[in-house]
Amino acid sequence: MVRITEQLIRKRSEHNELVIGTLEELSLHQEDIECIEHIDRWCRDLKILLLQSNLISKIENLQMLKKLEYLNLALNNIERIENLQGLESLQKLDLTLNFIGELTSVESLQRNYNLKELYLTGNPCTDYDDYRNYVICALPLLETLDGQDITITERLNAAKSFEENRSRIFQFQNDYQIERGRQKVRVSQLIREQEESVKHLDDEQRTAQFWQQKSEHCPEIRNLMAKYAKRAREKAESSVKNSTVKTRKTILFAECGRPYNLNEPKLKFLFHDEGDQYKLDLHVFKYLDTSYIEVDVQPNYVRVTVKGKIFQLALKDEVLTDQSACQRSGTTGHLSIALPKLNTQNVSFNQSKTKALDNVQSQPHKMNRELKGTVDYRHIVNKCAQKGKAHDDGDEIPPLV
Repeated sequence: MVRITEQLIRKRSEHNELVIGTLEELSLHQEDIECIEHIDRWCRDLKILLLQSNLISKIENLQMLKKLEYLNLALNNIERIENLQGLESLQKLDLTLNFIGELTSVESLQRNYNLKELYLTGNPCTDYDDYRNYVICALPLLETLDGQDITITERLNAAKSFEENRSRIFQFQNDYQIERGRQKVRVSQLIREQEESVKHLDDEQRTAQFWQQKSEHCPEIRNLMAKYAKRAREKAESSVKNSTVKTRKTILFAECGRPYNLNEPKLKFLFHDEGDQYKLDLHVFKYLDTSYIEVDVQPNYVRVTVKGKIFQLALKDEVLTDQSACQRSGTTGHLSIALPKLNTQNVSFNQSKTKALDNVQSQPHKMNRELKGTVDYRHIVNKCAQKGKAHDDGDEIPPLV
């Protein structure tokens, strides 16, 4: 049996910062709750209470909820409408798909002056003749019944034959109570026989046989179905916990120490070699919080971890880790990393060892000279030009302006 505890209510009140004293809306659906308790003492400011899809058999312990406007008890095991007189603000009551056979119990709602909408679809009482006319006349302030608006004509016609309908409703519900008593005996005997016949089977076979057999529509069978469904959920959860999931280990480096290129988060990126620095533009998700991103710059690689997934890029030249900069765009969310190179002068020109062309007109004595070492490409302009002097480009080329 699932009980309504303070921990359960706080778990369902995350939208109110786990404060239950000022809670105005509470949803406890699909929890297999069998009894309503504590709510009227802990959450007196409730305006909406959702208790559908549980195993509640009796309406109780709700009298103190003076501000409650909407109560949903659909898909439960309720057989009688009761204990709702204290809900003076109640406007909507949903009792869809319960087992209400005592239709005259709706008269207990006559003191709920604000009640405008009532849902009884799927209950045995809706099969009674003149069910709608009886409810309309029994609750004169009601505006909607089972999702259909109540017209003035309906109300006038129902009032003409109310006493006659009421006497027939009593007869219908008495017949139902007799049949319901027989059903309880029949179902309890059937359950005992089934339990006796599956003793020799294991849990899996018992569950399979239960779901394949025919059953009656009653609270006892619904409780039994919830019991088997709970077992199946617990078994599935335990199997997941006990199973050993083998995760692939991420290898970041080769045996020789060389870093690998990885892109586990599968992000798009742009990588530029600008001569004196590398620049990485990583297309990180726009609305991802920056706290989920970690950047690690090493001399020969850069690593970005996005929500535990690694993006790693190996660098050809060493970079200055202390001078590297990282920025994130506030518009696109992209991550931009600037990586200054350690040796910006070491730009090699692989020139083949061939002789200079014979048609070179100037400096014929340097035709056979080979280029060795490195070239300072940043100071390749003549020093005289840097000092503002005219550069001699020869007789055929005019001086630069």
